Amino acid sequence: MEFDAQKHLLQADPSLSKTVLATLLGILNQAEQASEKAEQASAKAVAAAQALAHSQSQIKDLEFRNEKLTLELLYLRRMRYGAKTESWSSEQRDLFEEAFSADSAAIEAELEKQAAAAALEKAAAPKPPRKHGRQPLPAHLPRVDIEHDIASCDCEQCGKTMLKIGEDVTEKLTVVPAVFSVERHHYPKYACRACETVVSEPVAPAIIDGGSVSSQLLAWLTISKFVDHLPLYRIEQMGARHDVPLPRSNTSAWLGQIGVWLEPLALRLAEFLRERACLHADETPVSQLDPKSGKNKRAYLWLYRSNDLEHGPPIVVFDYQANRKGCHARAFLQGWCGHLMVDDYSGYKASFKGEVIELACMAHARRKFFDLHKANESPIAAKALSFIALLYQIEGKGKNMSVTERLALRQKESVPLLEKIKTWMDQTSLSVAPNSALSTALNYCLRRWPAFTRYAQTGHLPIDNNPAENAVRPIAIGRKNWLFYGSERAGHRAANIHSLLATAKLNGIEPYAWLVDVLEKLPTWPNSRLDELLPLRWPSAGDSETN
Repeated sequence: MEFDAQKHLLQADPSLSKTVLATLLGILNQAEQASEKAEQASAKAVAAAQALAHSQSQIKDLEFRNEKLTLELLYLRRMRYGAKTESWSSEQRDLFEEAFSADSAAIEAELEKQAAAAALEKAAAPKPPRKHGRQPLPAHLPRVDIEHDIASCDCEQCGKTMLKIGEDVTEKLTVVPAVFSVERHHYPKYACRACETVVSEPVAPAIIDGGSVSSQLLAWLTISKFVDHLPLYRIEQMGARHDVPLPRSNTSAWLGQIGVWLEPLALRLAEFLRERACLHADETPVSQLDPKSGKNKRAYLWLYRSNDLEHGPPIVVFDYQANRKGCHARAFLQGWCGHLMVDDYSGYKASFKGEVIELACMAHARRKFFDLHKANESPIAAKALSFIALLYQIEGKGKNMSVTERLALRQKESVPLLEKIKTWMDQTSLSVAPNSALSTALNYCLRRWPAFTRYAQTGHLPIDNNPAENAVRPIAIGRKNWLFYGSERAGHRAANIHSLLATAKLNGIEPYAWLVDVLEKLPTWPNSRLDELLPLRWPSAGDSETN
């Protein structure tokens, strides 16, 4: 437009000659063309810059994606072929000796004091006799004496009778494999000739009415299946080696009846669990046979466990559900309020909108940095691991303390350390590339930081969800053997049995002996005394019966 106006003015000026006018118009035309070329070049430069920026953004996205896939590949390779332990070697900890310098100096001073005190005590006390050889066999095992006497007590040299002056005793550990036998129960009949009355002891009630199996065999079958993870076809093979028929149709039916009888105990156990103020929760997938499709479908065992830092016997309860929807956790915990230790699964989030308070698992946070350090030896991940190791050292010192003492310890040591970790993570997150694996690990902690640090404000809340993961580990081992549950009802029955046997093991109760006792008592046991049969109080149930 500017050049067009100048041309119009030149053409309207009568003082200019035609030659001059033509020259000026040519110059203006050339200037106009040059301006257009400059504008086109500028537009091309802007487009090229935008394309370069877009290409650089794509390159960064691809680099982040490549890093993520590389880490996932290394993680899967380690899970498939490498060691799965998450222990951190001393060489890795030495990378950050400055973080432990103060603690090391204090520990060395403490060790010197202990060494000096031990030296004085050692000099004053008499030296105990040094023990040689192997450790003695467990004292609680029954002993069977086998005599190895000489053929004759007459001396071969002079013929006189020898006197016994002592003996050498050696012990050998032995085992008797499963021995099948038949119990013959006799019920004598007595008749009165005068009134023609016949009397005999009634048949002892059993959970399988009219069955030909004892409580001992049913308990052995249950323990083999749910504790030792033996599928029924292997149990059938074990019986066949002894010429004892144990067809799977029978054993599966027996287990079904056992699950029904044990259901009231499992429900009561869940009621006791919901009386606790802090719980652990986790879930693990299992397979269930789908008769409609003829294939297996995925179901879930939800696990709820008591807190070991609170008073009371430990309790584990399994809840079988057809899927992983969060409504199942809300249904199980309906009406319950307290602290719930979970991972970051979204199914639990709705529970935290009410009176349930979230606790985050420090072991899950550590695992993200451990996987990162294992993949590329990230120094930032290593420093995060060193910080978390200090938190667990504090928990180790307070393991055997009372709740009040542990609270004081956490307030003194854990709270300042957590504040230091938070400051470091905030600063580090600003310097790492967004959407990277390291940024993801940092944001995982920062996003749930109040839930991660809530334990340190008390003396009874746990730092991680490891007790729940340890309780669910046998299920992962078992499903590799028995493969699937036959139906949803079978899954519920199995969850009841898992709950009772896992709780018995946590309470130091031998599962087989407990189950034999319970199966014999259940048919005639009153509901008002059902709590006495729980693996929390056994064997007090037998004592109370005799009293």
